[in-house]
Amino acid sequence: MRIYNSLTDKKEEFKPICDGKITMYVCGPTVYNYVHIGNMRPVITFDMIYNYFKYLGYDVKYASNFTDINEKISASAKELGISEREVADKFIKAYMEDVYSYNCGDIDYRPRVIEHLDDIFDFIKKLIEKGYAYEVDGDVYFRVEKVKEYGILSNQDINELKSGIRKEVDEKKESPLDFALWRKTTDIEQFDSPWGKGIPGWHTECVTMIDSLFKGKIDIHGGGIDLKFPHHENEIAQSLAYNNHTIANYWMHNGHINLDGEKMSKSLGNFILARDFIKKYSANVIRIALFKTHYRLPINFNDDLFNESKTIDEKINNVLKQANLYININNLKIDKGIRIDEFENIMNDDFNTPNAISYLLELVKKLNLEIRNKGNDIDKLTSYILVICDIFGLKYDMKKFSNEEIDLYNNWIEARDNKDFDKADMYRNELIEKNIL
Repeated sequence: MRIYNSLTDKKEEFKPICDGKITMYVCGPTVYNYVHIGNMRPVITFDMIYNYFKYLGYDVKYASNFTDINEKISASAKELGISEREVADKFIKAYMEDVYSYNCGDIDYRPRVIEHLDDIFDFIKKLIEKGYAYEVDGDVYFRVEKVKEYGILSNQDINELKSGIRKEVDEKKESPLDFALWRKTTDIEQFDSPWGKGIPGWHTECVTMIDSLFKGKIDIHGGGIDLKFPHHENEIAQSLAYNNHTIANYWMHNGHINLDGEKMSKSLGNFILARDFIKKYSANVIRIALFKTHYRLPINFNDDLFNESKTIDEKINNVLKQANLYININNLKIDKGIRIDEFENIMNDDFNTPNAISYLLELVKKLNLEIRNKGNDIDKLTSYILVICDIFGLKYDMKKFSNEEIDLYNNWIEARDNKDFDKADMYRNELIEKNIL
């Protein structure tokens, strides 16, 4: 398997730190509002990657956080007239509803910042002790220029970054590049710390939670391309200072979702809430639309994309419905543990889902022919399609028929063969009602 590593800007052979095991962390939402469809791209992308690794037989530990302490949460609390904790709880619940409605499965860890405050304190203390951080009037800053590798992820030169900064507002900093690990607060939510009341800096939250959960370097750190700088760069800087490593061996970033050719974002005001978008298109259609483009590339949302994806979804659904009928009537078995060499060859090239979707459609075509010809590979081809659909998070109804439903189908065939069209129509209508035909 080869994965494109954002840290080295090239595809590399994937070698996990421990044989047969994978550790993975993906930055999650700041829970101050409902998420938009652009926020769902990393969720869906890494859900697929998680599923694929498990299909390959890896023992995967996957974490994605909630940023539940933040100025935006305090602003939302004032606007809604409730506490910050109530805001966080409200939008965590809403986010998880969106996650499940988009066919994303459960993961291993969903840490919240508020659960890791003591870890954050210890992390910052050690950075101060090592000379990488300093406290000024209740704020704690990270000395960026002390990390000679700064810019390793985003390929930015530290001197160019300094020259590009306008007049520095915060004169307490030793350098305009330094970022806050702890911020003193007065009129918003605040927590007691060794440096006074305040809240943690965003950039120190994820790196601390990774260190706390995984106790060392992880295999994969992921997120949207917009997090590459400064968030992920600043995470790496802290980890180099604290642990002398870059947090993860492989850094993976998914591309933006564009709406009318412009990046979708709340700050620009051009976004569609995930909970609204799912009312227009099914989870299957949205996921197919995303997987038709490679995860690293931007996607421009338009009607053509979703009409094409809807057609693909209908083709898969129709053939699986026919196959499920044949499998039930003939008492065949589905093998969800089957391995698919050609599919693996495609996916092992940096999760090439566009080609995998094309391969899936080839299987659909083959299965249609096999059903028409009553061939011997209906169960095998159906198993292939269902395994791929499980990895992609595409859900189709493959129910097991009851004895009564099988009898009903056989009665319909018998009535049709006997040209008893009234009975045949009656049985057929019942089968359609039960979603068998």
